[in-house]
Amino acid sequence: MTRLSSAFLKRPIAHRGYHNKAEGVVENSPSAFAAAIAAGYPIELDLQLSRDGVPMVFHDDVLDRLTKEKGPVRERDASALEAIGLKDSSDHIPTLAHVLELVGGQVPLLIELKDQHGQMGKTDGTLERAALRLLEGYAGAFALMSFNPHIMAQVAEIAPHAPRGLVSSAWRKIDEAHVPVDRRAELAAIPDFERVGADFLSHDHTNLDSPRVEQLKARGVTILCWTIRSPRQEHVARKVADNVTFEGYAA
Repeated sequence: MTRLSSAFLKRPIAHRGYHNKAEGVVENSPSAFAAAIAAGYPIELDLQLSRDGVPMVFHDDVLDRLTKEKGPVRERDASALEAIGLKDSSDHIPTLAHVLELVGGQVPLLIELKDQHGQMGKTDGTLERAALRLLEGYAGAFALMSFNPHIMAQVAEIAPHAPRGLVSSAWRKIDEAHVPVDRRAELAAIPDFERVGADFLSHDHTNLDSPRVEQLKARGVTILCWTIRSPRQEHVARKVADNVTFEGYAA
């Protein structure tokens, strides 16, 4: 029996919030999350750990693309990160605690725990424990996921009843080249789904014809996908996926 709330399947999921850079609403910002709430979309967001152990809502391992600062997120304390403005926006980098207060259970939260070291190896559980402490008293629907199965194994150990899933792909993209070749080949086969007790799979929409995805789908596993950027892509993806994570249009 899945722990994933059915609320995640009722509306498309806004990738890093319902952002629109042209209107000053950028990814993983309070404004993007407020826009998703107003539209009734579940929210997907990303977590990085600050130097002092605070879960920050930010996608990249480094600050360079999204702010005027440079360097790894993990090398700054939370208070310093919160003071950093996001480019093309009036928002600053939020903490998970801030976002939980903002959302307050109004829409479901799909939370991706990032692998800050990028090797998809074992972790010490610091991010997992910090996130789960904040979520322990949260009344809204949420689920945790990661590309790194070791992170989800930690979640399973710390909070067995927490809804959790794996993020997956064919591991052929150029931005995945930092992961060792052998490890990429291993992850592409999605061998850890059962081991971590995953409730769902969030898979690259360009690879939904994967035999492993088909196998899990046939077993009744919930299949989500990422990242859909047009109604046509959504139409095709929904032939396999139970729901889509989208951006760039009104799904």
